[in-house]
Amino acid sequence: MNYSSSKMVCETKIVAEDHNSIPGSSQKDAQIVSSSQIWPLMPAAAPVSSSLVAAEEEDARTKDRVYIREFQPSDQEVARRIFYEGILERIPSTAFRGLKQEPLIQILYALLIVLCFVVTKSLLTTCCLPFFLMGLRYYYSRKVILSYLECALHTDMSDIENYYMKPSGSCFWVAVLDGNVVGIVAARGNEEDNVVELRRMSVDSSYRGKGIAKALGRKVLEFAMLNNYSSIVLGTTAVKMVAHKLYESLGFQHVGIVENYTLPGMTHSITERMFFQLRYHRYRLQLSEE
Repeated sequence: MNYSSSKMVCETKIVAEDHNSIPGSSQKDAQIVSSSQIWPLMPAAAPVSSSLVAAEEEDARTKDRVYIREFQPSDQEVARRIFYEGILERIPSTAFRGLKQEPLIQILYALLIVLCFVVTKSLLTTCCLPFFLMGLRYYYSRKVILSYLECALHTDMSDIENYYMKPSGSCFWVAVLDGNVVGIVAARGNEEDNVVELRRMSVDSSYRGKGIAKALGRKVLEFAMLNNYSSIVLGTTAVKMVAHKLYESLGFQHVGIVENYTLPGMTHSITERMFFQLRYHRYRLQLSEE
């Protein structure tokens, strides 16, 4: 497979909260999906004499159907918006839900609360401390994630056409529903390893629960198989289990975790380490023997 090397960009952070099923879930299904849309066409209507009636029937057939098509330059701003809003949703999840995955940090916070009561002898101050600690977690989560967004929006997401559409071996798709772009996903090929990376998956929050994220994932699977990639990889710091269930439903296998993962903009200061932690999950879907 010959294609030009992709430029270095920020590490992938997948945002895929939608895990509802769509028609077909096996790899075999993914092979027969049309390159222009993920949903199979409905049976053709019988010929009619009136062009007006035919148009009405066609409109009825396409209503509420999601199409996956390749990115066009006119999609640039809406794609950036969907990505930006999806990443922003990660701030509270990382700050609060992420604490459940950090037992040592929980113990540290508990010790700080006990120490506060011993030193101040004030029940009111002690009761306020947990809220203060959670506030700091939110502050650092927002600070680091906004820094990551700044990086992403000035690298690959600043010019999707050049980063994903022009190099062979890579691509970017959008999901369209009722004429609106409602989801995005990218594939970035790696010639040396013969693998393709699933990147930038996100679905507009107003359109979740319709199987759009799974359809986008299957589009990358189809692309990888058509281009004879041996496997698909992805990495995510998603805290919500729904995202991980989505990857597993697509056939991905969890292959490792990187503790205390670093994002662009992190300073690694003591306070940052106390109030912001990330776990980077790696997934792989093997398509053929390497």
